[in-house]
Amino acid sequence: MASRILACLLFAVAIATVDCNLEGDVLYSWKTQLLDPNSVLPSWDPTLVNPCTWFHVTCNSNNSLTRVDLGNAGLSGPLIPELGLLANLQYLEVFGNNISGTIPAELGNLTKLVSLDLYHNKLSGPIPTSLGNLGSLSFMRLHGNKLTGTIPASVISLITTGRLRIL
Repeated sequence: MASRILACLLFAVAIATVDCNLEGDVLYSWKTQLLDPNSVLPSWDPTLVNPCTWFHVTCNSNNSLTRVDLGNAGLSGPLIPELGLLANLQYLEVFGNNISGTIPAELGNLTKLVSLDLYHNKLSGPIPTSLGNLGSLSFMRLHGNKLTGTIPASVISLITTGRLRIL
């Protein structure tokens, strides 16, 4: 009887400590919406504890995602709004692909972002004003897309009041 109670207790503790990984879920969700003709994303496996072992991903010492490097990877598909949930992301490098659709306003939640490189894709629509929230941003490269409208004043203000050096 005591061993049965102990087994149930251990099982309950094991279930209670299982933690899903939001960052891995976000990246895997994005992967499912991308076409990957060069097979650069096969290591993006949602069954792993966290995405820190995946190729094209870098994490900090706390196993939190800080960098996504997918430049010139031949990918097609959209940027997804859920990317805005990657709270510790510092570098989003997705240049030279066939990424289409609009730039999600939710990328404005990435307040630790230092570099946003989305150039030479097929992005369209306006530059979201929410990108003006990225006070840590030093590099924002958006050229070579089909963006419309003017650069929002909130983004321009990052040059005068923030760290933005390359726009």
